[in-house]
Parts: sequence; C-alpha cells; structure tokens
Amino acid sequence: MSLDRGLKLAVTLGDPAGIGPEVILKALADPVEASGVWTIGSRTILQQTYDKLRSLDPSLALANPDTLNIIDIASDSKWGEIIPGVGNAASGAASFVYLETAIARTLSGEFSAIVTGPISKTCWQAANYNYPGQTELLAEKARSKRFGMLFAAKSPHSNWMLITLLATTHISLRQVPDALTPELLSEKLELLIECLRADFGIETPRIAVSGLNPHSGENGKLGNEEQDWMIPWLETQRDRFEQVQLDGPIPPDTLWVKPGKAWYGLAAPTHDAYLAMYHDQGLIPVKLMAFDKAVNTTIGLPFVRTSPDHGTAFDIVGRGIADASSMKSALELGRELATRRSLAKWGDPRDTK
Repeated sequence: MSLDRGLKLAVTLGDPAGIGPEVILKALADPVEASGVWTIGSRTILQQTYDKLRSLDPSLALANPDTLNIIDIASDSKWGEIIPGVGNAASGAASFVYLETAIARTLSGEFSAIVTGPISKTCWQAANYNYPGQTELLAEKARSKRFGMLFAAKSPHSNWMLITLLATTHISLRQVPDALTPELLSEKLELLIECLRADFGIETPRIAVSGLNPHSGENGKLGNEEQDWMIPWLETQRDRFEQVQLDGPIPPDTLWVKPGKAWYGLAAPTHDAYLAMYHDQGLIPVKLMAFDKAVNTTIGLPFVRTSPDHGTAFDIVGRGIADASSMKSALELGRELATRRSLAKWGDPRDTK
C-alpha cells in the first residue's frame, strides 16, 4: 500500500515537561517524515528543547522548530510554571489542552489522524482532569461508546505485525474478574475483528483469546471463570463469526510462546491478533518483545489515533538520550491506517476507469 502523504496528521506534544518534545524533534528530523505533520503544543518549549539538545550534541539529528508546522498553544499563567523534567499541575494542564485542541480540529475535518505524545495521568489529576488516560478523553470527545486499547508492533526480525487488544485497561487487578463479562468481551472482540478488517486488511483473522486464571482455570481447580462462562461464550462467538478462527481460552503462561517465536523469526505466526484479559497480561509480553517498536492505537474512534508505547520519562529529560523509535513507529502507523481508511472511503485517486 502506497502511503498518502497528502493526509494531515496532528501530533500533540504530550506533557511538555517530559520527553515528548525531544522524541518529536528526533522523529521529525527527516523532512519526508515531517511532511503533512502539524505539531500541537508550545513553540517556545520545542525551541528550548532544540537549543538544549543542540548544545549537548551538535551532530544530533533533530528537526529545527523553524521548519515545522506548529499550532502554538501559549502557556496560561493560571497553570503555573512548566519545568523540564518536573511533572506538575502546570504541565498536566498544558498537555490536556494540547489534546483537546487536536481532538476538536480533527473532528472538524482538519486532520485525518492524531499521534499523541506521552502524558502523566498524575499530572492530569493534579490539574483536576480526572480521566484514567488519553484514551478515555478521546472516546468521550468523539462520543464513541465502543472503544478499545490496541497495541501493534512490526517485528524487525520477521516483519510480522504483533497485534494485541486489552479487554480491560486502567483498573486494579482486584477489579478485573468483576469487570470481565460476556457482554464486555463480545464488544471487544467485535471491535477487534472490525479493526483487523478495516485497518489491517485481514478479512478472515485468526484470533487467540487468553484465559483469565493460571492454566485457564485447570477445569475449575484454579478459578471458575473459564468453565462458568468464557468457554460457552467462545462457542457462541464462533457461531457468530463463522469466518474468524477463535482459539481459547489459552492459558496465559503459554499464550505468548508462539508469538515470541514469530517475533524473532523462529516460527511462522499462528495468529493475527491476541485478546488479553487485563493490562499487564497483554503488555508485559508486548513490551518485552517490542518496547521500542510498539504503538498504542485507540480503536472504535471516527479517526485514527496512535501513540508511542512509553511514558514521560521525567528522569531523563534534557539529556538527549530519549529513544524516538516508538514515536517514529506511531507516526508511520498513524499515516498507514489513515491512508487505508482514506482509500476505503474515497478509493485510490490514481485509479482511472
């Protein structure tokens, strides 16, 4: 698929006190990658970051803010002082406004995708924005009742795409068994199948569904959820989606053996996507294999949203050592998914009758 460079992407700075400004400047150092990208945040902070990193290492590949498309959001004196490397209410308020601006302008049709820089949930809460994360704000503003947190990473060893959807996200482990229901899993599975077909072009996907308990409950000896409702639920979903291969509930401790081999090119992949029951069950293996490659994408929105799979890393701000690989992957996937959606909606303008 040829990527459409005519599409416009909004890239939010994330928390301005974190590594978002640095990884964005590194990711956009190539003018080709910067084409069609609008950065939403503080021009002043981008310039300060650029000057600081240049003073550390003049040979560092960075985009000069003067060459970038920037939608400048001036700091509000009511926020307080934004201090590099120190997350606080001021940096939380700024990152919230950056994202609000990106969402509004994307919903108006100005942008085809949003790539979000990393934010601090603690700083949002300090600024009195009580959202579990960016995903929930995106869904609320877009009025999306059905949405999911999906992680995708392309292996540098085999070129295989690892795709993982989380059934539950930012809740405590204690809450997971109560949150998991047949209705919730039906919604997440439906979203996953729609995403695989529309965004990744996989019409007849093979999906592995994880169990919840050790050994998937071992016939009720280590937990009852699998026997009581997960296995019967899976049978109903196989009838519902006859063109989809659904395997599970697979014991969580062995679920990731085959994708691990596929990631390193040691075996052919057996599944196109994985449905994990909770945050760490899905993200520990993803981050182990693909920490610098994985991309967080919100599915179920009327637009594409991707994000690097790392945090603000306040402790390394200003040292020039932040890895921009995940931000580059987020930009690449954001453009790829937006292109696919554009082609599905409008067709390829190069095609002639």
